[in-house]
Amino acid sequence: MATEVPAAKYVDENWGQLDYYSPNFPVQWPCILIDVNAANFTNIGKDRSATPENRQMGEFSLELRIANLKLTNTSYQAPTTQKTQARSIWTLIDEVHKVVQGFEPDVMFGKLIRTGWRRVPREDGVQEYAVYYRGKADNV
Repeated sequence: MATEVPAAKYVDENWGQLDYYSPNFPVQWPCILIDVNAANFTNIGKDRSATPENRQMGEFSLELRIANLKLTNTSYQAPTTQKTQARSIWTLIDEVHKVVQGFEPDVMFGKLIRTGWRRVPREDGVQEYAVYYRGKADNV
């Protein structure tokens, strides 16, 4: 994803980097953190020629945490360049969406489809949003 979204300076699995409260976060800004946060499975029967024989269909929820450090004022009287830089996270979210929406991680997976997003409240100057995508996998 880093090559498809060059504005992202750090792309990695989410292992809690943004919860590491210190003056020195273990990321570069802006960043994208990726996690499969849920999966549900249903049985679709047996296939004796496959391993495992009991086949399932899976539905996965992918969470992307998109964050940037925002330490500048964005009020009406702030300089335009400062306000533009503070709003750049929306451009990054849109660039990520263009890459992820419809992406097929594997031949057994369906396309990823965005299901929602939410702002992650913080008190440390980090502007963070969680964006959710869902995908299906057959015969897993």
